Amino acid sequence: MQKITIKTLKKMKSTKEKIACLTSYDGSFAKIQDETGVDVLLVGDSLGMVLHGDETTLNVTMNNMIYHTRLVTNNCHRALVISDMPYKSYTSPAQALENARRLARESNTDMVKMEGGKEISEAVASITQDGIPVCGHLGLMPQSIHKLGGYRVQAKTESEANKLKEDAILLQVSGADCLVLECVPAKVAADISSLLDIPVIGIGAGVGCDGQVLVVYDILGLSEQKFKFSKNFLSGRDSISDAIKAYVAAVKNNSFPSLSHSYE
Repeated sequence: MQKITIKTLKKMKSTKEKIACLTSYDGSFAKIQDETGVDVLLVGDSLGMVLHGDETTLNVTMNNMIYHTRLVTNNCHRALVISDMPYKSYTSPAQALENARRLARESNTDMVKMEGGKEISEAVASITQDGIPVCGHLGLMPQSIHKLGGYRVQAKTESEANKLKEDAILLQVSGADCLVLECVPAKVAADISSLLDIPVIGIGAGVGCDGQVLVVYDILGLSEQKFKFSKNFLSGRDSISDAIKAYVAAVKNNSFPSLSHSYE
């Protein structure tokens, strides 16, 4: 079982093999996901909503992220692990570097993830120059949910789409090794995926991205709220393992997401 690395993901992009990613928050799920072929496990601050029951991700702490990421990395041998930097943990390059070092050291994550574009580019550069890989996150950014005015599709106008592209390029220039695009029109996401050398992983961003990520609770039908961009892969299947295998297969063969899961 060969460990997936950043180099692996970039090769997958170049050979057009889709990257299958799921959120993961504990050892039991991490073990199943790792064994069923998920390429990337994202320990998301979405745990604040799906585990803690909060309405947003804003109450998640660095200690929460370290704890849950450690549970995942302790039980994951193949998949690459990405861990979210929580709300207000990277307000300056110096603070960002200190917290990224702590998250990497104490959780053993392979990569940290940060939300934002131009405003975090210096922090991204500071972290990557220190040898810690960074995954960017653009589009719908849950840590900025109050500023964005709710959970809605982003970059719907030409000017917003151009700004998104500029931010994506700037993150790559700053040293980011991959990018998550959330809730943006499929064409905009496909354009950005083609524009960048680094892998782009979409959630609600259409089939044109280099990979897909969903919240694991959503693909198992456990979430109360149903999202257009998600799908219950447990429906009609007998086990969690079979559901995750079906998700991985659907991402790999381009059958998920379909047009019905995408935004125009």
